[in-house]
Amino acid sequence: MAAEDEGRTEEASESKLEKARKEGRVAKTAELSGGLILLFTVLTIIVFSKFILNQIISAFRFYFSLCNGKEINYAALFEGFLNYYLKCIIPVAIVGAISAILGNVLQTKGFIFSLKPIQPDFKRIVPNIGQYLKKTLFSLKGLFNVVKSIGKVAVICVIAYIFIRKDIFVLIDIIDNGDISGAVAKVAKMCAQILITVSVFFVAISIPDFFVQKKDFLDEMKMTVQEVKEEYKEMEGDPQVKSRLEKMQRELLSRNIPKAVSEADVVITNPTHYAVSLKWDNNVSNAPLLTAKGVDQTAMYIKQLARDNDVPIVENRIVARALYTNLEIGDIIPEDYMRAIAVIYSNLEKFKNYSKL
Repeated sequence: MAAEDEGRTEEASESKLEKARKEGRVAKTAELSGGLILLFTVLTIIVFSKFILNQIISAFRFYFSLCNGKEINYAALFEGFLNYYLKCIIPVAIVGAISAILGNVLQTKGFIFSLKPIQPDFKRIVPNIGQYLKKTLFSLKGLFNVVKSIGKVAVICVIAYIFIRKDIFVLIDIIDNGDISGAVAKVAKMCAQILITVSVFFVAISIPDFFVQKKDFLDEMKMTVQEVKEEYKEMEGDPQVKSRLEKMQRELLSRNIPKAVSEADVVITNPTHYAVSLKWDNNVSNAPLLTAKGVDQTAMYIKQLARDNDVPIVENRIVARALYTNLEIGDIIPEDYMRAIAVIYSNLEKFKNYSKL
């Protein structure tokens, strides 16, 4: 069933995608990892083929030598396993593990560690058969996967047929001549060619398959309008609660503004949109403090308070806007603004005989 049919019409948010990523759910194709594992392990076997062959021959000789004894020497059997077979397996296993990690990292753009996919889930152990069949067989995704699997098997059969047909008569001639080692080498070469070609095919089809899987994953992660609203509430807070908090902040600010403005040295305005009040106490700091600020209606309120309390009002558009934008109430005026503030205070000194500067 398409996401739109379920009411999920909105694109997945970054928050939901990040949460899914932490749970190990990302868009990826198994073809890339499978192709890389097959390709690099086959190449590793080819590179170490002589060493592996010598190890296998030595292992046969070792185990045949144990057949002379009347009792089974289990310690010797285990020692032989460590000395011969593990030496062949470990390089291939290491390369396979690295290839698997590489295949996943290339798709997920980094490492993802999550225990969520392996946590026990009773629904997975006892699935809903009807839902499972509907999802795997009677859906566009299920049909695509079935066609893809059949196509892969068909291509592998064609690749194998081409290589075997090309060398089958040569192989028969080698066997007829009694050259067993030559026949083994020829069969090994044929198998290597088939496996390398198949692995390259897997890597090639993984590219378009990745985009198909990504589109399907994003479609699966789509959200309903209600889910978007709920997520917004979680991230930004309930709009009604947020509105009440802003109202309480305005009321608190309105109670503090009268006292701050009445005690201020000067109010600097935009003149119509911004207003800030400054107070300078040498015992507190070596520069003025911003004691109140406001925009629009609050700015008009601050100017009215300044007039009522005989606080000088100075019009300076640049300074007023800069202080309002870059400072919070209680901040000390930065050095960048001190030259302009010093000019304002020096003018205040002429009118009020201040001796602060």
